[in-house]
Amino acid sequence: MKKLTPVFLALACAVTVQAKIVTQTIEYKQGDTTLEGYLAYDDAVVGKRPGVLVVHQWLGLTDYEKHRAEQLAQLGYVAFCADIYGKGVRPKDVSEAGPLAGKYKNDRTLLRERARAALEVLEKNELVDPKRIAAIGYCFGGTTVLELARSGADVNGVVSFHGGLDSPTPADGKNITGKVLVLAGADDPFQKQEDLTAFESEMRDNKVDWQIVFYGGAVHSFTQPNPGFSNPGAKYNEKADHRSWQAMKDFFAEIFK
Repeated sequence: MKKLTPVFLALACAVTVQAKIVTQTIEYKQGDTTLEGYLAYDDAVVGKRPGVLVVHQWLGLTDYEKHRAEQLAQLGYVAFCADIYGKGVRPKDVSEAGPLAGKYKNDRTLLRERARAALEVLEKNELVDPKRIAAIGYCFGGTTVLELARSGADVNGVVSFHGGLDSPTPADGKNITGKVLVLAGADDPFQKQEDLTAFESEMRDNKVDWQIVFYGGAVHSFTQPNPGFSNPGAKYNEKADHRSWQAMKDFFAEIFK
């Protein structure tokens, strides 16, 4: 019988570490309000790694954001989905989502506090390198991560996917310390030209490191296969979805290097 070589034996006995995406529902607080977020990470990654905060669209924290967090975990990040509305507060449809999102858009101080509460959960996670953190958001969440940056949060960068760019306090752009990436549909009917112009002025006036990428043929909610309502101005665009995700990955490679 032929003897096995030491190299073959070593290979035969080696245990392959399989990546496993671990997820966890986490309760946390902002003031007296209980919030319920969603954590995702790959348990095969060794050591501390960058953290990414994910902020939901106007329907609240759904399976969509959870899936995005799991995708980020597969890329080697620790992802935490924020809950801006509060535990159990999940709009059933757009008739409920509109007023609820409007509540926070009209109270930017509260919106920032909710975002910061989620950011603190991420920063304190033992797997996260607190010096390498970013935030991304979709629609309402895109607006939220920009407000988080305007609040002076210590993040490396923020990414807004088809989010609103308006600000009632554009002078707060001076508080932005990280880089800003805005990914927008070139044909988004919900993006007002005056808001875009004001945003560009805010970034320039405050010397922010910023970028805007427009995707031709894309409207609002272009990353969401099911935006939650039927409107020709808000629909999925596969090409823009893939391109914007790649743009985010390239952005992360830059800010986390």
